[in-house]
Amino acid sequence: MLQAGDSQEAGGVVPGDRFGVVVGDNTFTMAKSEQLKALLRSYAEGDEPQFYAVAMQMAAHEARQGHGKLAEELKALIDASKMRRHGGLPSAVVPLARPKGELAGLLSVSYPSRHLSDLVLAEPVEQALRRVLKEQRHLVKLRGHGLRPRRKLLLVGPSGTGKTLTAAALAGELHVPLFVVRLDALITKFMGETAAKLRQVFDAVSATRGVYLFDEFDAIGSQRGLTNDVGEIRRILNSFLLMIEQDESDSVVVAATNHPEILDEALFRRFDDVIEYHVPSGNEIEALLKLRLAGFLATESLDELVVAAEGLSHAQITNAIDDAVKEAVMHDRETVEADALQLLLEHRQAVRRRASVKKS
Repeated sequence: MLQAGDSQEAGGVVPGDRFGVVVGDNTFTMAKSEQLKALLRSYAEGDEPQFYAVAMQMAAHEARQGHGKLAEELKALIDASKMRRHGGLPSAVVPLARPKGELAGLLSVSYPSRHLSDLVLAEPVEQALRRVLKEQRHLVKLRGHGLRPRRKLLLVGPSGTGKTLTAAALAGELHVPLFVVRLDALITKFMGETAAKLRQVFDAVSATRGVYLFDEFDAIGSQRGLTNDVGEIRRILNSFLLMIEQDESDSVVVAATNHPEILDEALFRRFDDVIEYHVPSGNEIEALLKLRLAGFLATESLDELVVAAEGLSHAQITNAIDDAVKEAVMHDRETVEADALQLLLEHRQAVRRRASVKKS
């Protein structure tokens, strides 16, 4: 049955003005039947975000089949529709349906507005991430030539160096949701249950494009054969290796760990890029101070503050700066006093030294 705003042509039902997309006779000829049904179902239900999401999946599917011209035409139609629907401006992130049922306990979802420019990163790290973004933005074109864009990333390095924030920045740059895998809900003591939950996560990776973050990844990626290894952990790792190997979705999968030395060697081959993070260098500390103290900077020379912050992580430096800014705001001061910030940095240095002594 046709609704108002629809029209019928020789090729079948053509969605009309509701979403602003008109598809010709041959557009759907090579699409999967399930995707076609999902597209029509979302149109009938007035679910615009799902309509566009399925349409993009169809374009990606055609690209994977080597139908590059058709994929580009589909993507152009979708982009043009979004431009018309949003007054000629690129559409912002439209919240997708949140995970439901058991999946809701396995994934937490957010819609970050953060960008890479909000982070202070070492040049090699930033270059690697911008390469990922560039390939993701040309996903359909690359697929159309039988090429696979980078989308499986392993981030390694000390705590507080920006790995988790990187996942949020990637989601913000790509205008997709960030899904964080809740390892506390994923890992259970019952044989086979964790692998079943992991399958649900990877099904979601395929069904809904986004950035999927496995934080503290060493919890499931530790080496097989360690002295504290148990059979279930080995099965979980084997399941993950198989699922990430088979994953051909358009989502970005990010795993982050502070302990790369205990990861199983087989994992490194499953990722497109392994990106290494470090505590910030002197130049990066200075850039971080200028970024976070914008509008509150009382001195042009930051040399003493840079020295005071050496060896601290990005998170430790940022927390110290934020504490100093809050203190200034609460006392109606327009600038942050360098001496006060230096004391906060030195306090964190003392905490870091005590923690190092305990570890040794």
